Amino acid sequence: MIRINLNIAIVAMIQAQPKDNISLTSECLSNNLSSIINTDNYTTLTFPGNFSQDDFMESTSVLPFDKSNNNYDKTHEKFAWNEKIQGYVLGSFFWLHWTTQIPGGLLASKYGTKLVFGLSNFAGVVLCFFIPYFAKYGSMSLMILRLIQGVLCGFAWPSMHDMTARWIPPNERSNFVTAYLGSSVGAAITYPICGYIIHNWGWEWVFYSSSAFGTTWFIFWWAMVHDSPSQHPRISSQEKEYILRSLGQSVAKKKAPVPWAAILKNRTVWMNILAQWGGLWGLFTLMTQAPTYFKFIHGWNIKATGVLSGLPHVLRMLFAYIFSQIGDYLLRTNKMKRTNVRKLATAFCCIGQGVFMLALAYSGCHSMAAIVFLTMAVAMHGSVSTGPLASIVDISPNYAAVLMGFLNTAGAVVGFFTPVVVGFLTFQNQTTPQWQKVFWVSSLWLFLSGFLYIFFTKSELQSWNSPEKKKPEEEHMVVKA
Repeated sequence: MIRINLNIAIVAMIQAQPKDNISLTSECLSNNLSSIINTDNYTTLTFPGNFSQDDFMESTSVLPFDKSNNNYDKTHEKFAWNEKIQGYVLGSFFWLHWTTQIPGGLLASKYGTKLVFGLSNFAGVVLCFFIPYFAKYGSMSLMILRLIQGVLCGFAWPSMHDMTARWIPPNERSNFVTAYLGSSVGAAITYPICGYIIHNWGWEWVFYSSSAFGTTWFIFWWAMVHDSPSQHPRISSQEKEYILRSLGQSVAKKKAPVPWAAILKNRTVWMNILAQWGGLWGLFTLMTQAPTYFKFIHGWNIKATGVLSGLPHVLRMLFAYIFSQIGDYLLRTNKMKRTNVRKLATAFCCIGQGVFMLALAYSGCHSMAAIVFLTMAVAMHGSVSTGPLASIVDISPNYAAVLMGFLNTAGAVVGFFTPVVVGFLTFQNQTTPQWQKVFWVSSLWLFLSGFLYIFFTKSELQSWNSPEKKKPEEEHMVVKA
């Protein structure tokens, strides 16, 4: 919610541009409207069937309709930021987000996920409250605030894997890592709720309400979460014993120094990073740009944009849960090797997403087709919880948080590049051919990362997971030789 609320708020923050009217009228708008009659003050429209103007259009910022039905447009400030500036504003969160990914994993290994994850998110919550004030001082001020917010929030995601490694038995990881896709729940809820808030109270209240919700979450997190079964005051002895027995010796009580050289030379580590890069390139393109796409290409109003932008993430969460159940079943029953389960999941995450992204590229002005293909592309990414996210715990539970830092560094770089690419391709040219290029770029990354992962990955426990045991084994081999 803290990361993506600006994605939809910016649709209401931007002043209408003449080119927007031309783009919509000449391409997609004419497919939905029976007639368009221009007058001096507003446009009179006749809609097909029982639909009304509000079902289709954002009357204050897409076409020069009568503004009487949208009070927020009269009383709330808007900004003359072109597509490139919008891309910079949306991408600024990720400019230095990558710098705190690996430190987040290291700090969680030392101080625990409860502290690192909790404070990292709460810092982002506090800064979210000040976004409306900084925006009114200009795009540069907002970029600086979002940059700081991104740096502080960067500690959070990698720190989760340390807790996962300490709590979750190996054959249950696919199912549990699905909880990471709470980000999908956030998107599914944030977009439609924010659309409703903007329509009724203005875009500023998107950030105030997000801050209030985030503060409530932090209170519950601090009161209820514990870093390991041994530290939990309310866990039953039976559950505690089961978890510790299932984990066995894969998680060390005291970790040796991080084997940086071994990690950086490991092929599976790099394939997981690549899969995360490709999958998130597709996801971030759709997650960040869907509100803009639905508004400027298909002409939906702010409430419809919120619903349509949030719907795909509900299915992403659902698909993640279903696929995790399948993955864990295949592992428990030994019907498929762990490596092959991870490859299958990544094939859906990257290649499957790429197929629907390619279909979206050629959906043109067919709104229903665009909704279906965009929804399915986002849903396919849900299998990431059974693929790369689970794979890095498989290969090294002791350093899973550090590896997560590497994966999220790649993701943060993607988050920086995707808005810039979209802004460059659609600058003063919000047309379906330009958006087709946007989706083509995403498809190429998805196919490349998916196929390379399938060919070169092995999700097996690595020897450097326990470097303190490696030396005696090597000495034994030398003596034996």
